[in-house]
Amino acid sequence: MFFIEENESNFGNTLISNVFIDIFMPMADGLAVKVYLLGYRMATDRHYNPKFDNLSIAQNLDVPLSDVINAWKFWQSSGIIKIHQEDLDNEFNFSVEFLDLDAFYQRNIVNNAQKLSSNADNIVERNSNPKIRKMFNEINKIIGRYLEPTEKISIMEMMDKYNMSEEMMVCAYEHSKDQTGAVKPLKYVEAIIRNWYDSNLYTVEEVESSFAKRSQRYTMYRHVFNELSFRREPTKAEKETMDIWFDVYKADIELVLEACSKSKNISNPNISYINGIIKNWADKEIHTISELRVVEELEKKEMEKSIQEKNMIKSNLNKGYQKNKKSNFNNNNKFKNFTETIDNYTPEELNASIKRSQEKKFK
Repeated sequence: MFFIEENESNFGNTLISNVFIDIFMPMADGLAVKVYLLGYRMATDRHYNPKFDNLSIAQNLDVPLSDVINAWKFWQSSGIIKIHQEDLDNEFNFSVEFLDLDAFYQRNIVNNAQKLSSNADNIVERNSNPKIRKMFNEINKIIGRYLEPTEKISIMEMMDKYNMSEEMMVCAYEHSKDQTGAVKPLKYVEAIIRNWYDSNLYTVEEVESSFAKRSQRYTMYRHVFNELSFRREPTKAEKETMDIWFDVYKADIELVLEACSKSKNISNPNISYINGIIKNWADKEIHTISELRVVEELEKKEMEKSIQEKNMIKSNLNKGYQKNKKSNFNNNNKFKNFTETIDNYTPEELNASIKRSQEKKFK
């Protein structure tokens, strides 16, 4: 039994909403309650001293100012006050607005209860659907217990929000358990569903195909790193670069491994170096190892042809040099016309000429 003593003296009263006493006071520590009540008393007092602030509360309660600030932050996170910062340079200088707790209760408690009741009715109605009932039973087996009513509501909300089928919800639970080996919270399952939604995967077949592709791609990553003798997992950036090789440049794995083999002669092989090789091949429309061999053979023939042409030019230049050399030799010979001069005389004339020459010489 509780009752109030009657007394003619009245020093004023502070009316506190039962919502605060019944709902919020039990969840807070003693200091937070004291700060709220003292601040609320000042807000409702007609003779409120405007100089009464957070420092005044700290002094009144004999606690550090930082504890008072933390108490107000707690009540703001609870949604029953608003902090209005007045001085951006002084975090302790702010006003506190006390929100109407009756309106808060109506908005957040009553309306949510009505929604919960409506959702409960929705569960009963949808649970009569054989597909829904089968889905819940399969999920029960996966998690090893019966789903709570709130969990069923959340599952159906996910189905509506992400446009997912019953089979996809079961698949998400199975995937969650396969990945971690344990039953994960509903938020983890929702993260999987959201990821599938963002990836435009709406059927179990699409999900399985995606898993197979990712598994195949991971195997390709491992082949590349083994060829490069990397004993670690690829980074996100390296995966994105390798994805460009396969998805943008359309290079097959054999061609990529061929590019990797060309890095063995450098001291520090890396993905960027291989990327330059594959990009160069892509510019030449080379996507497979067979196409590479054809281009290499053509380049080899072109090189051989170029060498032959250079040798031929060199040979022709040498022949021309020898010919010019012989021609110059003949032109500079002072005995060139000797035979021609002798041929112009008869033997008798030649003997007479020599005789005259001797007579002049010894005369």
